Amino acid sequence: MGHHYWDFKPLSKAQQKLAERLASGEKLQPVIGEILVRRGLKTPEDVHSFLFPKLDQLHDPFLMPDMDKAIKRLNAAIGNKERIMVYGDFDVDGTTAVTLVYKFLRQFTQNIDYYIPDRSDEGSGISQAGVDFAIGTGCKLMIVLDTGIKNTEMVSYAEERGLDIIVCDHHNPGEQLPDASANLNPRNKGSKYPYKYLSGCGVGFKLMQAFALSNDISMQKVYDLLDLVAVSISADLVPLTGENRVLAYYGMRKLNKTPLLGLKGIIAVSGLENKELTLKDIILKIGPRLNASGRIRSGRESVDLLLSSNEEDAHILSRHLDDYNNQRRDLDRFVTQEANDIVESFTDLENHKVIIVYDPSWHSGVIGIVASRLSEKYNRPAIVLADTQDNLVGGSARSIDGYDVYSILEHSKDLLENFGGHTHAAGLSIKKKNLHRFIQQSTALAERNISSEDLRPSYRVDAEISLKQIVPTLKRQIRRLSPFGPRNESPIFLTRGVVNVTPPRVMGFRKNHLKLVISMPDQLPILQGTAYNRATLLADFAEGQKFDILYTIDESNKGDSRSIYLNILDIHFPEKAGEGL
Repeated sequence: MGHHYWDFKPLSKAQQKLAERLASGEKLQPVIGEILVRRGLKTPEDVHSFLFPKLDQLHDPFLMPDMDKAIKRLNAAIGNKERIMVYGDFDVDGTTAVTLVYKFLRQFTQNIDYYIPDRSDEGSGISQAGVDFAIGTGCKLMIVLDTGIKNTEMVSYAEERGLDIIVCDHHNPGEQLPDASANLNPRNKGSKYPYKYLSGCGVGFKLMQAFALSNDISMQKVYDLLDLVAVSISADLVPLTGENRVLAYYGMRKLNKTPLLGLKGIIAVSGLENKELTLKDIILKIGPRLNASGRIRSGRESVDLLLSSNEEDAHILSRHLDDYNNQRRDLDRFVTQEANDIVESFTDLENHKVIIVYDPSWHSGVIGIVASRLSEKYNRPAIVLADTQDNLVGGSARSIDGYDVYSILEHSKDLLENFGGHTHAAGLSIKKKNLHRFIQQSTALAERNISSEDLRPSYRVDAEISLKQIVPTLKRQIRRLSPFGPRNESPIFLTRGVVNVTPPRVMGFRKNHLKLVISMPDQLPILQGTAYNRATLLADFAEGQKFDILYTIDESNKGDSRSIYLNILDIHFPEKAGEGL
């Protein structure tokens, strides 16, 4: 682990005043006001709607470009009893989106089916096999979810053959939109939709909201599917701001109270029963299992599970996904190890502003995970490439905060067969003969655009406090800022000059974590904390020595009692100059 830079700038006088005003308006601890200011909230109204998300804060779905066209076409299809195909990508966002739209519309028509393309045979996007299947089974309308905005040729192919397409996507559009019956995407050029960062499932949800409004269907029926939207939001790592905050807040509530049977099945095989679930549980446990079927077998199984209507089916299918996830883990470990070995062999890693690794034999189903791991470990954008089909190479790109990895792909689009995604995550496919030039161009571009400063790992600190400020009220108020995720992370606190009450000890299966019991010198409270992956610091502690810590405030659930403990992210020893702020 390299040293992280602690990015902490005390608030200006004006910000301090605003923080006090925002905190007192809602009877919050002053430090919570400081956190809210750093989150960009400016008025008491902002704070109120942030702390008390309400479903009526959701935007009118008809503000989305083409929504009226989409609803007109969908109403006609249902009125004329036309056959409808719901089509979506094979990842968590795509499969939750297909489940949501299919499950909702099935209440109003039996003439409906769903289709998830096969990752290895068809790849992502709208596949010809999918379009031909829809036409072959007599479909007149296909609703495409979490993909499609760049598939202009495939949309034209479908429309020319009498299959109308409604695209629901959230990825960056290309220069030209498909010639579809409707293109729903909050990012489309000229879009007046107030919120740009919906997940693919979120866009499907907006379509169902609009359908309900236009047919006087109780909105509660749409809200009953919000657990699917929450799963997509956390698995797809979209920002937890604005409308996504409201969707995630109510979706998590539903997931914790009355989840869909399929989700209940996954919660059980993930060992998460009888626990209050957070978005982190989705990212670490639920998402990977839903993803695993698309990576190893077929994404259709995830939809089958999410649609299951009895506990026994849900249990059997959940076990399947759990098995696929174990296979995925083995593959992923193997590929990660090989990719790491390649990166470790770079003698001049600091000159590699982007990591690009390729091996024809890697399993394309896990390259996205491996790219995430490399990007996190080496704190720079990473692109992992593997052979997919005849002379084609598929790639997954992941990035760090502050660098748009999509722009790397856009820069070389003349070399690519296709590409898509957004700032932090993108995918591509390329002919083998163009691979070498792509690697050269991307490396040169990153070299020009990324500075060494950008690659310095850092933590953004929310507030400096003393340990005695950590009282149950503070913990409760921090909870009110949840759900936590991108752009609304769990607040990071800084406390200087703490000491060990008992000697730190190493813990964990691999002996790589540190368990600390700390306080301010000769003062209560005495708090426990865990510093994950920081066991290497053990030798730096001297008896009675003061040190500074960066942490988030958590609680440990031992039996019925909930006690506060600190999740320690980093430790600095002040006398070692040059490492601090």
